[in-house]
Amino acid sequence: MRVLLTGATGHLGSAVLPELLSAGHQVVGLARSDASAAAIEKLGAQVRRGDLSDLDVLREEAAASDGVIHLAFRHDLMLTGDMAGAAEADLVALKALADGLDGSGKPLVGTSGTAMIVMGGVVGRPGTERDVLPGGYRIDAENFVADLASRGVHSSVVRLAPTVHSSLDHHGFITAIIAAARQNGYAAYVGEGANRWPAVHTLDAANLYRLALEKAPAGSRLHGVTDEGVPFADIAAAVGRNLGIPVRSISPEEAGDYFGFLGAFAQMDNPTSAVITRELLGWTPTHPGLIADLDGGHYFQV
Repeated sequence: MRVLLTGATGHLGSAVLPELLSAGHQVVGLARSDASAAAIEKLGAQVRRGDLSDLDVLREEAAASDGVIHLAFRHDLMLTGDMAGAAEADLVALKALADGLDGSGKPLVGTSGTAMIVMGGVVGRPGTERDVLPGGYRIDAENFVADLASRGVHSSVVRLAPTVHSSLDHHGFITAIIAAARQNGYAAYVGEGANRWPAVHTLDAANLYRLALEKAPAGSRLHGVTDEGVPFADIAAAVGRNLGIPVRSISPEEAGDYFGFLGAFAQMDNPTSAVITRELLGWTPTHPGLIADLDGGHYFQV
């Protein structure tokens, strides 16, 4: 296939791109800077200059491709607190990509998050691929992609665990947690730390995106999860162990000061199953789980 890949030089995109190339696909990476363009070309892919605001570029490249994987997201807006603006930019970009694919039967793989399941009110049990939510932050985009199956687009959505971890991860939630521990002199969890975070290794997630492109059923929701739920206290213990600093509990009231923008996320209980995804696509993750990856040491190298 000739595959359009947005977010091609990001944390996950930098793993998805070689995964696609190694499977024999041609890749066109969307690049918003000279540095991104050079990185895409170095990996052996073609370059199309543009970003998520270049809607005509998105339409044209989607129409010219045999399939699309959409990874780009306005994290810059999200980190400044403009979560609504980031979500709206994502939905607008998806609509432009869809315009280029309408009625073609070509695949479009979108991206969402398992945290959206909790935000949508599913609590007290592991979230599954069958959980469909009426709307909300990033859920609107997820539902839009899934519904494209009715417009003749072979669409699917990968819900990623909040922790996508590997040596390629330089700006994710784990790096933020480690930075907070360094700054405060101790690793923290909230309350008993029994709330659970799912996790997936970057390279396993990249493999899942390729499988979704190649054979996910139209309209399907998939889970990029290998660790169904790691207690946050275990994550804090691994951080403390590797930094050589104490580990302690903090109150919910202290979480905002300690974790910053992750204050609420650090208290989220988000156990998530990927049993359906594994069975549906034959996805077999092979890389280390979160705690083993943390104990591998690469996150703590200065």
